Amino acid sequence: MSENLLEKISSQTMKRRTFLKWSGAVAAPAVLGGAAVANKLVPSTAAAEGSAESVKVVPTCGTLNCGGKCLIKAHVKDGTITRLSTDDDPRDKNADSLKFPQIRACVRGRGYRRHVYHPDRIKTPLRRTGKRGEGKFKEISWEEAIKEIASESTRIKEKYGPASRYGIYATGQAGQIGSGDTLIQRLLACDGGFLGRYSNYSSGQHGAATPYTFGVGSASSSLDTLVDSKLIILNGFNPAETIFGHFNIYLRLAKKAGAKIYIIDPRNTDTAVGLADDWFPIKPTTDNALIAGMAHVMFSEDLQDQAFLDQYCIGHDEEHMPEGVPAGESYKSYILGVTDGVEKTPEWAAKVTGLPAHKIKQLAREIASTKPMAWIQGNGVNRHMNGEQLSRGGSLVAALTGNIGVKGGWAGPGAAGIAKYVAFPSMENPTGLSIPCFRFTDAIADGKNMGSADGVKGLDEGQTLPANIKMIFNIAGNALINQHSDINKTIELISDESLVEFIVTTDLYMTPSAKYSDIILPTCTFFEQSDFVPPWSYGQHIIMSQKVIEPLFDSKTEYEWMTELARELGVEQQFTEGRTQDAWVKWIINETRKEQPDFPTYEQLQKTGIHKYDFDPVIAFEAQIKDPKKNPFKTPSGKIELFSKDLWDMDNPEEIPATPKHVLLEEGAEATANGKYPLQLIGWHSKRRTHSSYDTSDWMEEVEGNIMWMNPIDANKRDIKDGDLVKVFNDRGALKMPVKVTSRILPGVMAIPQGGWFTPDKDGIDTRGSINVLTTHKATALGHCNPQHTNLAQAEKA
Repeated sequence: MSENLLEKISSQTMKRRTFLKWSGAVAAPAVLGGAAVANKLVPSTAAAEGSAESVKVVPTCGTLNCGGKCLIKAHVKDGTITRLSTDDDPRDKNADSLKFPQIRACVRGRGYRRHVYHPDRIKTPLRRTGKRGEGKFKEISWEEAIKEIASESTRIKEKYGPASRYGIYATGQAGQIGSGDTLIQRLLACDGGFLGRYSNYSSGQHGAATPYTFGVGSASSSLDTLVDSKLIILNGFNPAETIFGHFNIYLRLAKKAGAKIYIIDPRNTDTAVGLADDWFPIKPTTDNALIAGMAHVMFSEDLQDQAFLDQYCIGHDEEHMPEGVPAGESYKSYILGVTDGVEKTPEWAAKVTGLPAHKIKQLAREIASTKPMAWIQGNGVNRHMNGEQLSRGGSLVAALTGNIGVKGGWAGPGAAGIAKYVAFPSMENPTGLSIPCFRFTDAIADGKNMGSADGVKGLDEGQTLPANIKMIFNIAGNALINQHSDINKTIELISDESLVEFIVTTDLYMTPSAKYSDIILPTCTFFEQSDFVPPWSYGQHIIMSQKVIEPLFDSKTEYEWMTELARELGVEQQFTEGRTQDAWVKWIINETRKEQPDFPTYEQLQKTGIHKYDFDPVIAFEAQIKDPKKNPFKTPSGKIELFSKDLWDMDNPEEIPATPKHVLLEEGAEATANGKYPLQLIGWHSKRRTHSSYDTSDWMEEVEGNIMWMNPIDANKRDIKDGDLVKVFNDRGALKMPVKVTSRILPGVMAIPQGGWFTPDKDGIDTRGSINVLTTHKATALGHCNPQHTNLAQAEKA
């Protein structure tokens, strides 16, 4: 297909204004992400495409790493996608809507056609000819590319050992078989092994912290239980824009049923504007100070659920502490200042958080007196340098008020896991070694000195990694450069060919990460392959993503080219087990049906595309609360551990306290007083992108520009006006971007939508607003995780 035809399809067949109309971005409330679309705005198939008889409608799903995983119906005529529609399940309008809501595409999903028919797609394999990052490549054949990748992989394995090969975290393809990072690990396992990874950039701190409180990694209920909540607190959670398992559908249903919704966030988010009854703005990193001030009100006014605490918890007061811990270390003693001499009153908390003391008291009293109450920690609250402690703090609120194990309550992070299926099979990694995914740059620079204290798993005591990372497979991801922290430092490491000797990238576009690759392979969109696609954690559905059109240009799916690479390496049969990608989709469905006979067949899913699970409400820890003797918590004490002896024994109380405290951070709220970098900087997930995907889409640019938020107080001090170009900088780098001056963000805080593509000028200053120019490589203390919301910076008019 020629570029001219691509341009015609993407620009002329559907005008951008028409797209905005179909997507709901014009008619639907913007605060809800354009999810609702009035029927009268959707042209008929015949009107939009000519003869309806010539159009085939294929149900499928976008497999980009987006939380919705919505049903997309591709209207195909003569092998070309002419338009997209979405879920119209009639059960959404009756009593079954709690279980079977319409999984409708948001504004991003309605723009998928622009994604597949974009003229800037990579069209053929490329080999680097200039320096890394210089952007000079030449076209090569697939045969040349596969042979070179196989040769380099074998050379590096033999010279440095298999643990020198690494498949980087982050993928733009999130299906079961098409997810390239899963496939490359399977392939490398067949070929002797690799350096594995664990955790993630999104909710790593939640995953690291939750077991210390509950003994398991997941502590939330199913979304339908929110309809029983009387009060819902969203702490650093913005599902109207992020689209997190269609959480926003259930928030609307809960509000309709009478629930109040409060938002705790430095930004007055679109979720807050569209759904919240009140907004409680606090400084980033200070959530546990807020919780401490609330706890002081509860303890001093006897509002805590003491019976619940005494029966199910440990660590809340001095009478309920693990053995071997000195007096004065319980959470109540911390609140009363027994050890440090600082009583955590609402007035103390007000100075730390920026929220007035009377609002802290109001919140404490409402939370303590309203049941059931759901305090829901979003992923935004965990992506801080103290994210593990903030995660544990939210669960502490649930325990203090007895809202665990009850319908309409909420214990903590994680998900109920409604969408159950047999997953694409992984293979055991022969090396047995893995690192926290956020620390891959450390493993490039000094992996041979990384041990268990650095989060490495699979080592014997005293051992370190056998090699630095020498080869990277970057499969449909942009975390090699753009989505990882401290872009300038990362580029310095990646550019040094004596460190990483070979980098392979597959992608649709020449992303900032692709530019730093040695071989680039053109991959396929989800429209050009079949897959089986689960949603993000809170989803209650699963979709078969069907192939809609033939692959464009000289692109291949990850499964195709990795099969060719496996053949070159002599492990094809082990890798494929004799199956094509579509055969693996059928295998997953058939294996799932053995465990769930009512699960639809492959043929049924070809017609419907989607399976919505019929389920009973899941209430986290209901069994433990109803019968604690038969069902103890899986913690060392068998109880909810508000004080963790395991954390205490780590003997690092300043960074890893045993009970959820407010801790001082190098770039936290208190550090703004040093004068050099007086503003806190956070990111957020914009509705115009999913991570960094769609940043090149002009349609999404019309939906929402890439604009930083700043409070008028901070702007006036710097003579900055709404719409000005602003320079934001710290010791790690600088960027320029337009600013929105708005009271919807707390004074002292700036916010930049994450995912903008790093685009430096001749002086190295980013011109696209890529927030990771300003973030740090330093990982969190407990989970070695991503702290990309904890930053200090300065701003001035550019």
